[in-house]
Amino acid sequence: MNIVSRITNLHLRHPFKIARRATDASRQVVSVEIEGSIGETAPARFYGETVETVRFALETIAPALKTNLDAIHDVMMAVETTLGGNYAAKSAIDMALHDRLGKKLGVPLYQLWGLNPQKTPCTSFTIGLDEPERMAEKTRQAEAYPILKVKLGTPRDIEIMETLRGVTDKPIYVDANTAWTPKEAVRKIRELAKYGVALIEQPTKPNDLAGLRFVRENSELPIIADESIKRASDIPALVGCVDGINIKLVKCGGLLEAYRMIHVARAHGLNVMLGCMIESSLGITAAAHLTPLVDYADLDGNLLITNDPYTGVTLDKGKLILPNRPGIGVAEYSKAHKD
Repeated sequence: MNIVSRITNLHLRHPFKIARRATDASRQVVSVEIEGSIGETAPARFYGETVETVRFALETIAPALKTNLDAIHDVMMAVETTLGGNYAAKSAIDMALHDRLGKKLGVPLYQLWGLNPQKTPCTSFTIGLDEPERMAEKTRQAEAYPILKVKLGTPRDIEIMETLRGVTDKPIYVDANTAWTPKEAVRKIRELAKYGVALIEQPTKPNDLAGLRFVRENSELPIIADESIKRASDIPALVGCVDGINIKLVKCGGLLEAYRMIHVARAHGLNVMLGCMIESSLGITAAAHLTPLVDYADLDGNLLITNDPYTGVTLDKGKLILPNRPGIGVAEYSKAHKD
């Protein structure tokens, strides 16, 4: 089975900075095509993956696809046996297989899973780290989005929040991207709570579960794990340490594992956020099909770029509106606007 892959440079509207990474002006994604169906992945160096490792992994995985592609569970088990790790590459394969099956059956992914498309949440919109006044200007420009996700993790965190509250009263999710120590997190959360922050994402280092537990036990705000969680097998260790988890297709290996993670998290009494990297509407739309099952959506990667190759999921006052076309349901931007 041939896998056709392509690298695309996505250009950001604003340079994007988080606590642990320098400012970027563009990101690379890898799209794959299997029998006319498509998937996409946005590898992250933080998780040890690049476009080069993805392409190598795709070549290694290809022999595992010489089977019944309708049996996605079996295919992905064969992929796991063929190659460990490399979840970004696997997510693109998984996505393309789901797109293929949905198109074959003539149904969108949400219908394939028996989900109600009316139950999608609103997505948050991310304000990257910058000077406080620059972040305030980005916040003004985000007027169309009802929920904001603000990147923090600097000595000026409280100053930033005070500045933002001068220009908006919208709900705010705060993401520290592992930047705080546990005691620092507790101190800052007490201050941030005064500004009406709704939740805190990944305050401490990924492997410091004791630190996460300490923060949660001393926080009046919900704590969501992101960098601390990759796959369903990671969830039991986080019980009691956090209030919820952030699932990303690139981290976990695709839709099949994301679906599994949602139900494992529910069984352990955890809330669920569905997040993203900087991705095109292809990757964002695929993830959006699962959002009727989650509490929070942070699916704004396509909103942060200027050269989206696709159209798919849309927004109505921030609420995710799923396409009803078969499979993932995206169309190439040029063709969609020609029609």
